Formats: sequence, C-alpha cells, structure tokens
Amino acid sequence: MENVGLVLIGHGSKLPHNQENLEKLAAILKKRSNFTAVEICFMVKNTPTIPEAIDSIAAKGVKKVVLIPAFLAPGVHTTQEIPELIATKAKESQISDKGIQLIYGEPIGADERIAEILEEKALRAIGKKIRETAQTPYGADAPTASRQMYEESMKFIRPEIKEILNNAPKNHAAVIERVVHTTADPEFAKGIVISDGAVEAGVAAITAGAKVVTDVKMVKAGITEARLKKFGGKILTYIDDKRATTIAKDESVTRSVAATRLAVEEGLDGAIFLIGNAPTAAFELAKAVKQGKAKPALIVATPVGYVGAAESKVTVSKLPVPFIIVKGRKGGSPLAVAVFNALLAMAEAETQKGT
Repeated sequence: MENVGLVLIGHGSKLPHNQENLEKLAAILKKRSNFTAVEICFMVKNTPTIPEAIDSIAAKGVKKVVLIPAFLAPGVHTTQEIPELIATKAKESQISDKGIQLIYGEPIGADERIAEILEEKALRAIGKKIRETAQTPYGADAPTASRQMYEESMKFIRPEIKEILNNAPKNHAAVIERVVHTTADPEFAKGIVISDGAVEAGVAAITAGAKVVTDVKMVKAGITEARLKKFGGKILTYIDDKRATTIAKDESVTRSVAATRLAVEEGLDGAIFLIGNAPTAAFELAKAVKQGKAKPALIVATPVGYVGAAESKVTVSKLPVPFIIVKGRKGGSPLAVAVFNALLAMAEAETQKGT
C-alpha cells in the first residue's frame, strides 16, 4: 500500500518473548508488502516506545500511519493509555502539521482466524493429527485448521451438487464448489456460467503475473495480495482515485464507469477484471472491449441488484473474451472473490507441480 506505514503496538515485558513475537509478526507483514513500512513499539519496558516508533516511521516518507494494538481485547490500555500516548506525540512532534495522518485501529478481537489457530493448537495439544490438504482456496500458507474446515464443508457441498459437478468440465469444479461454499447456497451452482477456456485463461494470466483490476475495494480486500505477488501480479482499484471522482462529476457518470475508463486507459490487455458490485462497470468494460480498447484475459462478473445486474452479465457473456458470470440479479463482491481465489489456488497448485 503506497505511502502507508503500519505500527504494531505491544505491551512490553521484562521477558524477551513478547518482543520476539511482535518482531516475527512484523517480519511476516513486511513480506506481504501491503505497507510501505512496518514498525513495532511498546507501551512499557521495551523499546522503541510509541513516540519513537511514530517518529521513525514518519521519517520514511509515509502519508498515513496506522497504529494497531496487538492486544486480544479492548481494555484500559487500548481505549485510554495508548490513545493518550499517540495524541500527545502527535502534538509534540507536530506530526499532523507535516501532513501525516495518524490512524488508530482496533485490537485483534474475536476473529474467526484466531479461533482457527486456537483450535489447531488445541488439537495438537491432545495429539490429534491434523490432515493437510493439498489444494484449497485458502493457499498453502493458511492455517491447517482453515484447510481442514474447508474440506469438512466439501463433504456436505459435493453430494448436494453432485449432478452439476458430474456434468461440468473437471477444472470447473473448484470454481463451482468455492462459490457454493461462500454463499452456503447450492442453488448458485446452477447459475454459474464459465465460458470455454475461461479457467485456463485465468490461471495462465495469474501465473504470468497479470494485473488484477477490481470494480470496488471490497473485492480487492478479499484477495490476499501476498499470494498474487508471488507470481509478480498486483491488484488495482480505481474507484477512489481522484481522477475518477473528477471524471464522474464532469461527465455525469457513475464513479464505477469513471474508474473503469481509467483502468482501460492504463491498459487492460492480458489483465483479469473482477466486477463484484457495479453493473455500470460491466457495461463500460464491455463497450471498451467492443471498441477494441481493452483485451482482458478474463472477466469475472457477479454484480448484484435489481437494476442492470442481470443485463450486464448477459452483455459480458456475449463478448469475445473468456468470462465467468453468475446469471440473474443475484451476486455480489464475495462471489467475485470466491471465483478468483479458486483460480489463484489452481495457479499455486500448478506451480507446486512444476517444482
């Protein structure tokens, strides 16, 4: 993430383990490359302090600094003491006057991913073997418990959509299964339309390091960018680009249309375009394809709504471009994410076979 720094805040301890763990987490986040810089700091006992970390990361040219307390739940430390330290330092060093925005986030909380880790540790503690799964949409770096839960879900899903899976090409199965898993609705298996060669085109584009363009930030947020970066790819979203806002205002079009125009101008040849929310983005992209201005490797269109959603997907399905759509007015960003993550998992599996 360009010009955004991340600071992890720990409590601090006279024992070394607290600092070591936070350093390891920071190293992992640095590898994921979502932030310009990642720093750690502590309330007490250890260094750097919160003020020192703010000064350090501000000196690295960032425009925003996100501070996240590495605490499990809200408490006096996270709701009173840390905010006071941040506010005091911002005033003393005139961080705000330098044009740097300080953003304070929430503690970890009761997140499903934490529950999965706890479950895995509990199973290991009682000596229960956790079965590894070769390929799931979570990726090879996901907790074993996540992969295990996915396969447990498949035991229910596959029998319910058995007939559809049996009649579909073999490499379509992972996409269909993932969509049903995401929606918990087997009916979606009937509405997925995958054009000839679409899966192959998507996997090939990912492994070639193609860029991935999304219509909204919610779709982008559902993709683990670090997994994509291993292939040299990147994710782009133009919806909040200032240029899109200007175009939308000057030309009286939606921001989705304006954002799509920007994407086309900056080049979509060989890219994957994921449309999870905006029918107008699908219509605009289709127009660009018909005019020869864009040649994406794959279009995934799953916009939702009563106005234009179903029609936009029909329009995409008539283009001379590989596509994956969900028929009708049902859909949404999670479906576009599900389709892409299934393709990403296939790309990872192919890479593993080749090594």
